[in-house]
Amino acid sequence: MTIKRNTIQRTLVLEAVNRLKCHATADEIYEQIVAKHPHISRATVYRNLNQLSDAGEIRKLEVPGGADRFDHRCHDHYHVRCLKCGRVFDVEMAHLDGLEQQITDTHGFEFSGHDLMFRGICPECRK
Repeated sequence: MTIKRNTIQRTLVLEAVNRLKCHATADEIYEQIVAKHPHISRATVYRNLNQLSDAGEIRKLEVPGGADRFDHRCHDHYHVRCLKCGRVFDVEMAHLDGLEQQITDTHGFEFSGHDLMFRGICPECRK
């Protein structure tokens, strides 16, 4: 078992994700941090985002056709992405536990979970 050090940089990254609360991209998180800590590198922020995600302290959202996003809410829940501005929002609905057991698998997969990304137009873009 590898023990991860809780570095100052890791704390800065976690605090930025928690402060932003907007499913930010790695670049947006980096820009937030570098504004106050100009000597932190982009690679350090990216590495810490991945480590925090692997540790379950934040959630990494893989967005088809877009940049990965990072979520401060780690429990199972769904998202919607605006087709105009690309922002990602939480969808308030019950998580469909056991959905994987309803799949007729023809490829030999052993399913371990699921993510759903809805798409639509956000209220700001509809104006």
